[in-house]
Amino acid sequence: MNMPVETLTDPIAEYARAMLAHLGEDAHRPGLADTPKRFANAMRFLTEGYEAEPEDVVGGGIFEAEGDGVVLVRDVEFHSLCEHHLLPFFGRVHVAYLPGERIIGLSKIPRIVDLYARRLQVQERITEQVADALVRLLQPKGVLVLAEARHLCMAMRGVEKQLSVTATRTLRGCYAHDAVARQEVLSMIKT
Repeated sequence: MNMPVETLTDPIAEYARAMLAHLGEDAHRPGLADTPKRFANAMRFLTEGYEAEPEDVVGGGIFEAEGDGVVLVRDVEFHSLCEHHLLPFFGRVHVAYLPGERIIGLSKIPRIVDLYARRLQVQERITEQVADALVRLLQPKGVLVLAEARHLCMAMRGVEKQLSVTATRTLRGCYAHDAVARQEVLSMIKT
């Protein structure tokens, strides 16, 4: 028998309410009364990347290549949750590829970044996943993904280093084995 939606409890909200109680808070006090529901909504938004794959967010945004130059989308900001502590990490990703026969609509690259960032993650995996998605979708001659991020699990707890930045880099194709091509793209990122 299906119960009306309004009588069903949200399990994530109930877990949040229980967590607040275990921390010694009164989850029913005015400032916290709606927090479990807001937390559940926030967690669903922050992890909505599980609901799609790159092909879904790219759709018809793949086109025939025109020219043979590097394509670089720089400073794509992202936010994610560390899978080890469920604390945020955030920063920017630089994505470069050397087209083969296909290119991708420029707005699709940030969509791919967001797709993977909106999962419980580690920064190293995001760089790998973005690169692998572009290889799979485009079969480019090369891909370089560089991510730079601040991790609140390092800033708010543990070593408590607020200014530390973590950089990760992934190379595919010509950028993995051609130092000159790799240096060209890295210099483009720095300008």
